Amino acid sequence: MRAMDENEKRLQDKFTQLKEYLDNDDKKRFRKTYLDMHFYDQSTFYLTLNKSERMTLYSILEPDEMGDMFDTIEDETPEIPDLLREMDLKYAAQMLNDMYDDNAADVLEHLDKVDVERLLGQMPKSDANNLRGLLHYDTETAGGIMTTDYVRFHEEETASEAIRALKQFAKTAETIYYLYVLDSHDDLVGVMSLRDLIMLDDNDTLSEKMNSDIITVNVDAEQAEVAQVFRDYEFLAVPVVDHSNQMVGIVTVDDVIEVIDDEAQQDYSGLAGVSMDETNNDGPFKSASKRLPWLITLLLLSMITATLINHFEGLLAEASILAVFISTITGTAGNAGTQSLAVAVRRLAVEEINRHEFLKLIGKELVTGFVTGLVTGVSVFLLVGIWKHNFVLGMVIGLAMCAAITVANLAGSLIPMLMSSFGFDPAVASGPFISTLSDLTSVLIYFSIAGMFMQYFVHA
Repeated sequence: MRAMDENEKRLQDKFTQLKEYLDNDDKKRFRKTYLDMHFYDQSTFYLTLNKSERMTLYSILEPDEMGDMFDTIEDETPEIPDLLREMDLKYAAQMLNDMYDDNAADVLEHLDKVDVERLLGQMPKSDANNLRGLLHYDTETAGGIMTTDYVRFHEEETASEAIRALKQFAKTAETIYYLYVLDSHDDLVGVMSLRDLIMLDDNDTLSEKMNSDIITVNVDAEQAEVAQVFRDYEFLAVPVVDHSNQMVGIVTVDDVIEVIDDEAQQDYSGLAGVSMDETNNDGPFKSASKRLPWLITLLLLSMITATLINHFEGLLAEASILAVFISTITGTAGNAGTQSLAVAVRRLAVEEINRHEFLKLIGKELVTGFVTGLVTGVSVFLLVGIWKHNFVLGMVIGLAMCAAITVANLAGSLIPMLMSSFGFDPAVASGPFISTLSDLTSVLIYFSIAGMFMQYFVHA
């Protein structure tokens, strides 16, 4: 923590110094200090500036220097469209052209079509077409997160030729740690690491030493599948191929880290029943509009629970003690259902579930729910029996608790799995939804059991 505080203080001191250089029009010292910083720190400083200060910055930095910094800015930063519009059109286009292709495409995704075409119109035709190709892919597929800036050679090239060419590739490639080997038809036939290359003799051809056992992802593969490949093989980059096995790009580990973060946020937002894309710029009414749909839906569902309780009004009038334990049973069952939901959503996120595994998992969750329900039910049976000196009432609460938890546990795993099998995002089966559904089933179970034993515990 102390090291973090010291680093933040050092950075703030540097930002203060940079602003002084801007205010005093000391361009030389500003350039030296600014360009010596890490690109991420440069972008952090850039986003603290007002428009007047940014306009001065554009006059000091070259487009390629701005591009290096812009590569590190989150593409979902709300200000990006306005930042690009305030730049000179040619300057902005050249900056985007100097960025890595995948990052430039991500930025362009957030602009309207008119602005995109204006910027692409200022770029060399081949570069503009390359970006158009990337924009064509779904943003949550391998094609949507890949870059076309990668190192590629043909299989007949020698090690010495490859090393000489590598110096040129290093200027634009996003990573040079992997070298991809293509045949005469540009099909991917092998891969080498940089270590493998520099250990070859000068006259060795790449085809002699390359690794032909290649792990690839299809251009249409879901980004979650791509992330799983990185988890399994611990790669720094993975080649992307089209349906004819022609290589079209690579996905790098930095993009996968963003994917994993996005997937985690989506899962969390689903489990919480909220949208995680709220920003500091969203006003209270906009934030409320994002949260209200789920709340209204859950309110309507909870009204069914209220109607059900009203249906058992006579039972409550005869044994008002039952009302004391409603929230205990519904709350505990809801928590059990949410636990089961979280496990199911996580399981579905990291692996495919076939029919056999589906039935096996449902059986496991059913047994798990029964065991946790049984232990919880016995506990509440003893507690209520001792507290109220009425072990028949304790038995009613215990049985209801056991059954409610078992059903909630089953629902928490079954619903997301069914949704996934029908092609829906399992995280949509949110925690609040499962909790509210558990309230409904728990109340029904509770009063049904209580009605069966009413004559025994009321007069016990």
